[in-house]
Amino acid sequence: MEDALTGHTVPHRMCSMKNITLSIDEKVLAAVRRYAADRGSSVNALVREFLSGISRHQNRASKARKRIREMSHKSKARIGSAPWSRDELHER
Repeated sequence: MEDALTGHTVPHRMCSMKNITLSIDEKVLAAVRRYAADRGSSVNALVREFLSGISRHQNRASKARKRIREMSHKSKARIGSAPWSRDELHER
């Protein structure tokens, strides 16, 4: 299934969906409904895709941090002692 707004393929999985209640200004909601309708989508689909995007981003960031930690542990590079003091660095 393709998302009408983003054009991304959205896998349709058998998963549990939860309903949520949002409070939103009437004018904002009306504008978003027009925006969604112009794109053959719905407010629900827009919110779902937005929140899914946040989740995907967080998952990628978490995996990237994990890879960096793993690479750091495997690295043979080591930090030695600093040949300067804090005061020397801040001399003017």
